Amino acid sequence: MRRLSALFASLLLAGTAQAADLAVGDTAPAFALPDQHGETRRLEDYRGQWLVLYFYPKDDTPGCTTEACSFRDNINRLIAQDAAVLGVSMDSVESHADFAREYELPFPLLADPDGEVVERYGALSDFLVVKFAKRQTFIIDPHGRIATIYRKVNPDEHVRDVLDDLKALRTAD
Repeated sequence: MRRLSALFASLLLAGTAQAADLAVGDTAPAFALPDQHGETRRLEDYRGQWLVLYFYPKDDTPGCTTEACSFRDNINRLIAQDAAVLGVSMDSVESHADFAREYELPFPLLADPDGEVVERYGALSDFLVVKFAKRQTFIIDPHGRIATIYRKVNPDEHVRDVLDDLKALRTAD
């Protein structure tokens, strides 16, 4: 039993080890991923503006739907802060298209089915047979540097925190 507990604990730690690699001030890892319409979105496309890059586990699940709809409901406030929003999960383009259509999401959802970008951002949970993106968010500044990292996200309150931090970051910039 102890061995099983130790194995499970090491699997949990393995899924979080990458998260410590990125820090505020680091250059954000580049990406090129298709959105729900099949259009490739790149980090460089967002130079000159703030970017809220949020990772989430799975389309159309309760917490992920709450978070996505909160970003949707606050999109005009985010745009007023000169910020774009991108959601990323390991779901397919087709899954993202259905999810975005069902909840009328006005921002791109990026498909990373192999988890390469998710892993580069340290947001990969890897339990050998099951892999998914952790619920984490990065605010990236107009120069492509990481300005804020949220490693633990409460879907009910997260967008309020992002808006407050964007306002403070833009004032300090």
